[in-house]
Amino acid sequence: MNLCLASAGVVKTLAVAAFTLVWTHSIEKTAWQEDWRVTPQGLDLVQARVKGTGAGMEPPPEARLVDGWFQWTPKRKPLREVVLANSGLAGEWRLCADGQCRTLSQIIGHEIGPQPTTMSACPE
Repeated sequence: MNLCLASAGVVKTLAVAAFTLVWTHSIEKTAWQEDWRVTPQGLDLVQARVKGTGAGMEPPPEARLVDGWFQWTPKRKPLREVVLANSGLAGEWRLCADGQCRTLSQIIGHEIGPQPTTMSACPE
């Protein structure tokens, strides 16, 4: 399976079966991470982590504190697509796979700015 990223008329295909989405909360300036798998059913959120708590970012009751991160396994079905908004207030979304992290602008090949980016499993 491949991951497709679409933003401002550009579509990029990444040959990854799993990746981590990383960002900073725009108000609390706290790190978030989500581990995703690309499946035939869509994008499957495997684990979520947040490096603290604050306004609008409370971890769920089942979260456990591990090495300074609240971690939990979301219980939801795979999503057909995920739309990432970019407020510009906390830096850019980063996608990490195979030991390398890149911003969405680096992956797309031009500055994303306020344009949303849509992630999906690429059609076969």
